[in-house]
Amino acid sequence: MTEKLSSMAPAVLSLVRLVAGLIFMEHGLQKLAGFPPTENTWEAFSLSWVAGCFELACGALIALGLFTRPAAFLASGVMAFAYWIAHAPRDFFPVNNGGDAAILYCFLFLYLVFAGAGPASLDAMRGRA
Repeated sequence: MTEKLSSMAPAVLSLVRLVAGLIFMEHGLQKLAGFPPTENTWEAFSLSWVAGCFELACGALIALGLFTRPAAFLASGVMAFAYWIAHAPRDFFPVNNGGDAAILYCFLFLYLVFAGAGPASLDAMRGRA
């Protein structure tokens, strides 16, 4: 069983990267274009709006598996910054301050810096996996 699961790890890495990139990209799209619709609004060139630019661009690159390591490094840093600037001041506990997603993204993207994009990626097609 362990051998079978281990043999599937590269494919699952690609799947996790794709899903995380798409959802991260959605956060940026919502901040920049208001889609999907939300009650929140972000003023152009505000800190949240700039974070949305990073989320959209890095999320797209991560989803495609293109320049995954640098995009994931940047996205991880943005999420660490977002956690300490926007979430931590609200409350010590992430479950209370709404920062659990930021922490998960931060460490998932940090993992992608080391793991790479996986076999189903543009990086792999370019020979830079």
